[in-house]
Amino acid sequence: MKAYEEVVEFIAAQGPREVIEFKPSEAARGRVWDLIEREKTGGLSAEEKVELDHYLEVEHLMRLAKARARQLLAHEK
Repeated sequence: MKAYEEVVEFIAAQGPREVIEFKPSEAARGRVWDLIEREKTGGLSAEEKVELDHYLEVEHLMRLAKARARQLLAHEK
């Protein structure tokens, strides 16, 4: 098992339906969109680049957790 898979399993097991339904707030989505757009033009500070990178890592983990949560729900049926 890869180290991050433990985190994915933990998140998915907390409440598979809740994990699947989770969406970042409008403010968070707007912030990330702004960072992505500004990154394309080279306008991010080092701190903003770190913020964007962290968000992308978390987003990847959440996608994995949502996929695992769907598997858990499928096995419940």
